[in-house]
Amino acid sequence: MRRRASIRLTFAVLAGLALALAAYASAKELQTEGRARFLATFTWTPSASQSQPWFGGFSGIEVLDQGQEIVVLSDRATLVLATLERNHGLISAATITKARALRSSTGKIIKGSVMDSEGLVLSPDDRLFVSYEGVSRVAEHQLNRNPARVLPRPDAFRHLPLNKSFEALAMDPTGRLYTMPENDPDEFGNIPIWRWDGTRWDQPFSLPRRDGFLPVGADFGPDGRLYVLERRFLLIGFQSRLRRWDVTEDGAKNEITLIRTPLGTHDNLEGVAVWRDTAGQLRATMISDDNFNPFQRTELVEYSLPD
Repeated sequence: MRRRASIRLTFAVLAGLALALAAYASAKELQTEGRARFLATFTWTPSASQSQPWFGGFSGIEVLDQGQEIVVLSDRATLVLATLERNHGLISAATITKARALRSSTGKIIKGSVMDSEGLVLSPDDRLFVSYEGVSRVAEHQLNRNPARVLPRPDAFRHLPLNKSFEALAMDPTGRLYTMPENDPDEFGNIPIWRWDGTRWDQPFSLPRRDGFLPVGADFGPDGRLYVLERRFLLIGFQSRLRRWDVTEDGAKNEITLIRTPLGTHDNLEGVAVWRDTAGQLRATMISDDNFNPFQRTELVEYSLPD
């Protein structure tokens, strides 16, 4: 009995030490970052009348109507539209207005191993694009019963790691799509970027990968710059990071880290949308994937960003 008690005490001490070290490191990170300003976190729990088995697992988000509406995508191929209520500019309520299951290229509701939808783009002309893990691909979907159109798949797409591929999807101001694998670095250890120009895929550049963070969301803001949301998981919680680049014909330039959160600040943030509020201020709205786990939560997190 004394031996077991001693082992438990040792583990408790080690766990406490790990937490203390994590807290110290997180506090240090918070002091050295801080380029964005935290606004608020809203925990989205649907009312009893709106609760559905498909609610959760959100990994993609678009913000519409200057922050009054959102379109979110779950990793079980469900698209959800919701209106937001705001109090002094901060989210105070979210109400689901519509939910729809995505359909495959055969017109059937997507199920099974091909269902892992992750990245979301709603184009200015209301076309809907989704990136997938599982079977790595990008598809254009219709908001009705019409079949989806799967974009051509290079051989490289077919060999990406299972559950580590296209979490992020973004569209630049010219209408080109950008995606990247979560964890399949190039020969130099960086994040390879794939770009669709409407007829073919190419790899125009890579982004530097650092400190164990992995890309899970992306967006081009109204400023025309590329924003990439990344996460890192460390046993007792998640860290999130948001970086930004100017994308030029010569590649991605002027990297800046806008957000790097202390461990456990937010849940598992996976989707990001960058937009301007009614005052003209840049904002990042992020959503968490709760993995349909009762110990996690769906969060809508907002930061104001510098121009």
